[in-house]
Amino acid sequence: MLFFAVETVAWAFRPPFRLELVLAQMAFIGAGSAFIVGVTGTFAGMVFGLQMNYAMKQFAAEGYVGGSTAFALSRELSPVFTALMVTGRAGSAIATELGTMRVTEQLDAMESMAVSPIQYLVVPRVIASIAMFPVLTMLFDALGYAGAYLMGIYVAGIPEGPFIAHTREFVGLDDIFHGLWKAVVFGAIVSVITTWRGYSASGGARGVGEGTTRAVVASSIAILVADYAATVIFVGT
Repeated sequence: MLFFAVETVAWAFRPPFRLELVLAQMAFIGAGSAFIVGVTGTFAGMVFGLQMNYAMKQFAAEGYVGGSTAFALSRELSPVFTALMVTGRAGSAIATELGTMRVTEQLDAMESMAVSPIQYLVVPRVIASIAMFPVLTMLFDALGYAGAYLMGIYVAGIPEGPFIAHTREFVGLDDIFHGLWKAVVFGAIVSVITTWRGYSASGGARGVGEGTTRAVVASSIAILVADYAATVIFVGT
């Protein structure tokens, strides 16, 4: 997989540059995943807001719910949840599509016509993932905070002034960029793992299914491990 990733990077800087393929994959990965990411973000923010309200109420500090929720969303919840949701939806589809092309010898046919399958199929998916994961993370941030706002203001009865003021106090651009950098890393990891699993599939339909399953499982584990590593490395930044 490491050699596959290095070869993908090498092909990314060699012409011809097929922008239309990248845009098509951005639409599939980004726009196609917006609904599931938005729904997940909204309800994650609502649940987290209610739980934080319950915890803060013990100390008469309900006004800190907004800041605490926004801080957790921007640095941890949004990039991780977004990556997991997109892996389940788009990552599995990528692995299945490439795996099917492998077992039906479509990739071999491309090679026989002097077309690199990595440049034509893998590179656009990797670039699109790296570009769209941060965008979807920002969508998760916005809708997650909106869900927490609705629960905090209209359900828990927290005053709007302290809710917003403490959000501005707790969360800065550094916290948002921290989550976005994680999203970039997750996008690279998920795209490489899923494309590699599909590209190296074998054994017919059963092999494609096993490859897709392994791609999703490996990507999910890699996301959590990378999240821990990034947090340890950049803690306090």
